[in-house]
Amino acid sequence: MELAPRATLPAPDRDPAWLSRVFWLGAGLVLLWPLMVATEFRPWTLFEPANLKVTGQFLATFLPPAHAPEFLAMVARASWRTVAIATAGMTLALLIALPLTLLSTRVLSVSALSGRMATGPFWLRQAVRGLLILLRSVPELVWALVFVRVVGLGPTAGVLAIALTYGGMLGKVYGEILESGESHATQTLLRNGSSRLQAFFYGLLPQNAAELTSYTVYRWECAIRSSVVLGFVGAGGLGQEMDNSMKMFHGGEVFTMLAVFVALVALADRVSAGLRKSLG
Repeated sequence: MELAPRATLPAPDRDPAWLSRVFWLGAGLVLLWPLMVATEFRPWTLFEPANLKVTGQFLATFLPPAHAPEFLAMVARASWRTVAIATAGMTLALLIALPLTLLSTRVLSVSALSGRMATGPFWLRQAVRGLLILLRSVPELVWALVFVRVVGLGPTAGVLAIALTYGGMLGKVYGEILESGESHATQTLLRNGSSRLQAFFYGLLPQNAAELTSYTVYRWECAIRSSVVLGFVGAGGLGQEMDNSMKMFHGGEVFTMLAVFVALVALADRVSAGLRKSLG
């Protein structure tokens, strides 16, 4: 017995969701317009004749790029210092983030095993999370301005600025990663008398190590970019040398350092992607 062929519905002439998409697009524009007015966002001014003339004159100073051997050697040293600032800052950030993460993670609370955390541990975790909010809410550029006044010009200010801001970021994300994973093994270890560190190293860490490492490597890549920006406030590295050249209107030097910076970020991106791929 042959089955009758199933009737096929004709393809719709228009997108059935077009009306909702038009509505949300219009709502987004309505919300965006007052924000653009408040920020005086007028991109069309870039194309005014006077501004185009100034832009052309500025870009013309970039050529030819500076390529003197002494200058290239200085750029190489500044680039290495930039990577060193980012790496040292991330190392200190890890030293800040790891203990704060262990203190703020609910999964590692012994008193929470019964269902409700005790008052003391609860408020301790709230205080630690408040400290993490404070650290990451202050941009690294502001920290750098503070430390330049305290320790003077140089890489130390950049290292400390990255350490504090990224310590807060790492602590927050580490805690979210640990609490979003499977906690049965950790709770079993705690119930059987294991310490919090043992529960962390044998319960939480093995199943979350890849994600934690991947995020750490990504943040190191971001720290390299941040270390260049921090140089503009006197925190050393490639950014400080670029700022000096811009103040002296040496466009060729600025162009060369921009090219080196792009290559440096691209290299960091490839290293970061390779490490994340090997961990995945």
